[in-house]
Amino acid sequence: MTENELSDTTPNEPELRRGRGKSQASKRRRRQLTAGICLGACLVVAGAAALWLGAKASTIQTELEASTQLVPKLKEDILQNRPADATASADELRRHTAAARDAASDPLWSLASATPWLGANFSATAEIARSADDVASLGVTPLVKVYDSLKWDKLMPSAGGTDLEPIRKAAPAVSSAAQAVRASAQRLNGIDAGGLLPQIAGPLIQARQQLGSVVDELDTASDAAGLAPGLLGSDKPRHYLLLVQNNAEARATGGIPGALVVLTADKGKISLSAETSATELGRFTPPVSVDEEQQRIYTDRMGTFMQDVNFTPDFPTAATTALKMWEQKKSEQLDGAISIDPVALGYILDATGPVSLQDPQMLALTGGKLPNQLSGKNVVKTLLSDVYAQIKDPKAQDAYFAVVAKEIFGALSSGKGDAKSLLAGVGKGVEEHRVLLWSADTTEQSVLAKYTLSGSISGPSVPAAQFGAYFNDGTGAKMDYYVKRTVRLVEQCTAADGYATVKVRITSTNTAPVDAATSLPAYVTGGGAYGVPPGTAQSNVIAYGPSQSLVETATQDGKTVPFGAQRHDDRPVGTLSVRLAPGQSSTVEFTFGKIVQHSQPEVVVTPTIQPIDKVVLTTESETCGALG
Repeated sequence: MTENELSDTTPNEPELRRGRGKSQASKRRRRQLTAGICLGACLVVAGAAALWLGAKASTIQTELEASTQLVPKLKEDILQNRPADATASADELRRHTAAARDAASDPLWSLASATPWLGANFSATAEIARSADDVASLGVTPLVKVYDSLKWDKLMPSAGGTDLEPIRKAAPAVSSAAQAVRASAQRLNGIDAGGLLPQIAGPLIQARQQLGSVVDELDTASDAAGLAPGLLGSDKPRHYLLLVQNNAEARATGGIPGALVVLTADKGKISLSAETSATELGRFTPPVSVDEEQQRIYTDRMGTFMQDVNFTPDFPTAATTALKMWEQKKSEQLDGAISIDPVALGYILDATGPVSLQDPQMLALTGGKLPNQLSGKNVVKTLLSDVYAQIKDPKAQDAYFAVVAKEIFGALSSGKGDAKSLLAGVGKGVEEHRVLLWSADTTEQSVLAKYTLSGSISGPSVPAAQFGAYFNDGTGAKMDYYVKRTVRLVEQCTAADGYATVKVRITSTNTAPVDAATSLPAYVTGGGAYGVPPGTAQSNVIAYGPSQSLVETATQDGKTVPFGAQRHDDRPVGTLSVRLAPGQSSTVEFTFGKIVQHSQPEVVVTPTIQPIDKVVLTTESETCGALG
């Protein structure tokens, strides 16, 4: 073939390039078409997935909101003793939380939880839903079943005793519920809320707060169910020294324990016996041993006289000292100690109704000048004021106290009143530190130490930033009935080194009549026997700061004054004596510095005849400019 013929049959180079260009363009068009189809498909899938996830999110939100709205009704059903309604509310609650959990367990939701950025929000929402369902199924439902099985009327004290077996049987279920809710709370606490969307972080924080409160309540219920049968004598009779504190003569835990009674709990039945007084026990020589740290603050009088065992605000110390004294004088070992004051007795009377004093000897002793019937309205004034005007003999006064306590506990033991009111009254007394309990059983005491009921100044029941304002009578008489006090914490600006400073401001006023020296009985004023003019009230004011802090200064009515500085269980203690004539007021301030705790400070005070909310005032914060 000639060269010309070859050139006629073979495409030249430009034609080849044009052919290849058309082929590549075709491929590009095919790739673009494929990509467009894939993108469209992906958009459709993504849109469908978004709609699906949105529907699931809406379900979760709706179901959790519905379950939240049921909680108040469930609480009301329980408080109003409607077990059938409570069961129905719990079942409905469980249906809503189960639906929320099912929605959050969807495979697509789980897949979304693994994606970057937004995945943590899906994961956190799923955890909230799972925790809510665990609380409902493992916490609420078992508790309601236990509640439904308890016959609350039969749990009240009665002349025939109390059936404690239902409480004993309920204890494991309550403990399991507490553990389940605690586990849920721990899971939620482990989620980092910082990187979540506000719509998720808000409900998460709210759920943490709600569960935290529930965990505390369930732990308390679990401990109570575990302890109560034994403390009430389910296995063997328990014998406690009942200290009836007299707030008219202040002691750090409330008042002088003048009247003493042995309280016996036997299968839930309560009885009182062996009424006596601190005066009859007399002086202890040598003194009962007290730890050296407290002896330096409160002197060895704590171990010398029963009346002074509670110079210390630490009730476990006061209780163990009192039981040692009882054993020495009475040759009887007791199982623990209980303290109560007339205000708390009034709370019990509010639940049981009035009691009548039928003891002929007491009626003859009072000569009809004291009421024969005591109620929550008149018991405090009768015991802390009127009795001293009408009964001159101190031993007879203590005997009257013991008889009143016996009558009130007799009414309680007979089953008078209703469980709800009684529990509310006793609970109020515990909250105000007017009812205290110590057990000689170390296992029981380790549980009691977690609660206000123990009256401890250190340990698990004491918040990190707790302060204390306590009072001990210095008159040697009953003038504290007339002394009104207020206590306020004043927070100052945190120093540059990070330490906080807080003042404990205590104002005391002697409200006794101007002519108290002559118008009040000498037993009330002291008659000057201990160097305090009649009608004048003298108090030893004691302030405690948080552990590791320091008590730096003290002022009285704005002037710097010398004061005693000690330590008790690593807490700083400041002491100062205040003397007030009738109508006189004085303000003492203790300044505590080097405070490492940055939580909200709170203060515990000696319970007096005043309502606690009238004594403890709102915490103030000084501005930095004021410190300038």
